[in-house]
Amino acid sequence: MADELIDILDKAGEPTGEIRLKSEAHTLGLYHASVHIWFYTLDGQILFQKRADDKDTFPGLWDVSVAGHIGTGESPEDSAIREIHEEIGLTVTKDDLEFIGIRLGEKIPAPDLFDNEFHYIYVSKLNTSVETFTLQEEEVSDVSLLGIGTVKSILKDSIRNKEYVPHDKAYYAFILTQIKNRLP
Repeated sequence: MADELIDILDKAGEPTGEIRLKSEAHTLGLYHASVHIWFYTLDGQILFQKRADDKDTFPGLWDVSVAGHIGTGESPEDSAIREIHEEIGLTVTKDDLEFIGIRLGEKIPAPDLFDNEFHYIYVSKLNTSVETFTLQEEEVSDVSLLGIGTVKSILKDSIRNKEYVPHDKAYYAFILTQIKNRLP
C-alpha cells in the first residue's frame, strides 16, 4: 500500500502547518484527518466494507462503507469523492454527500501504531447494487449490506462485534441515528 502525505492537526483539530507521511503520523501518534462515508438504502440497509487482510490498521475487520485519509491540501469533500471511487468504484458528486459532523477517534490498533483521527463523516443514499462495485483489492476484500437491527444486534454481541473495527459505542449510535432519521 502506498504511503501518502497528510496534513498534521493539533489535538483541537486545527492545522499545524506540518505535513507528514501517513505512516509517520501513525508511528508518532500525530493527529490528522480522515473521511468516513456511510452508504445506506431507503429500506434501512447500511453498507459495510471488509478491510483487506494486509491493512496496517484493523486488517480483515468490517468497517465504514468507505474511509480514507484526507491528502495534503485536499478538501474533505474531494477526499470523500476520491476514496469512494478508489475503494468501491462509484462516481459521486458533492451533492450526493451529506456532511453530518466531525468526531475524534483515538485508537491503538497495534503496538507502536497510534491512530488519532478527526473523522469528517458523511452519509449518502446508495442508489446502485453492490454487484456493480469494483473493489480496490488492496483496501477492500468484501462488502455487505446490513439492516439497522442487525447492526445493533452485532454491536451488542461480544463475540460478533470483534469482527468490526472498534469504533466507540457513541460513534456507532450517532451513525445509526443519523441514518435512521433519513429513512422514510
